[in-house]
Amino acid sequence: MEKIISLMADNNIRLDEFLRLKIPESLGKEISNSKIRRLIVAGAVDVNKSQCRIPGFNLRRGARVKIRLDEDKLFFEKQPDDIAFEVTEKNVLFEDENIIVINKPSHFPSEAGMVGSRDNLHAAVIRYLHSKNTSLRNPPYVGVIHRLDRDTSGVILFTKSRSVNAACHDMFEQHTARKIYHALVCGDSKNKKLQENDFTVEMFMGRISGKSQAAKWGSLPESKGGLYSKTDFTVLKEIELEGKKYFLIEARLYTGRTHQIRVHLSSMGLPILGDQLYGGKAYNRIMLHACSLTFPHPITGKEMTVSCPFTEVE
Repeated sequence: MEKIISLMADNNIRLDEFLRLKIPESLGKEISNSKIRRLIVAGAVDVNKSQCRIPGFNLRRGARVKIRLDEDKLFFEKQPDDIAFEVTEKNVLFEDENIIVINKPSHFPSEAGMVGSRDNLHAAVIRYLHSKNTSLRNPPYVGVIHRLDRDTSGVILFTKSRSVNAACHDMFEQHTARKIYHALVCGDSKNKKLQENDFTVEMFMGRISGKSQAAKWGSLPESKGGLYSKTDFTVLKEIELEGKKYFLIEARLYTGRTHQIRVHLSSMGLPILGDQLYGGKAYNRIMLHACSLTFPHPITGKEMTVSCPFTEVE
């Protein structure tokens, strides 16, 4: 489970030195210098609400530092079925001088993990923008604002200017950015939720697997660290795929917990096709797709929607 650590610098100090001093206090154990550096370079550290990937960045006294720390990722190794992927114009759903929105493929991480050699969408966007402006001496800036799981495809937004980072972070934290997902689920047509067409799942959830096991989330009481989660679902239609019947379901998130849609659907007896961790049938991918993102433009404030259909089922 991702842990958020919020700190304030009590004097002027390098960012990596500051984390080297403070993270062990939060974790109760030491962390190597190389992992501190990887944590920063991976984009898991914000300084005054702006992402900072520079280990030697000089913090001013009073600077607010937020760390998104997932202990599992500190030891994560590249999975054998990561795909090779490059961003092209056909993958770009929207772009202006401030933001770029991409159609992310499945089997490809959104951003760098703790293993620096693992390719990811953030790096691919930087390569794409750099290829369009080869006169730049250094690679262009690209900011990570939100994430999609490695196996989830669809709409994801990055910033091209640090000046809009705060506004983009705020729209996700304040839920003025709204994401809609489509999932292809396994299930019996007699399932009551399928017959209702519209249903809502609410639960406190958290990690239920051991540290040495594959990371798995599920229902967990608040008293044991579970976090509130809520998703609205709508059954869209029945689909036949490879001679078998499945159901296409729309998901609208109120909260953004790890594996939230996957856990909520599985708890209703409707696991996503390909999601074997949560009871789904084997398939060549997890059939979950972020099909639209609605948000106020960080400069104009005008609400806009960027969509991308789930082409594998629609």
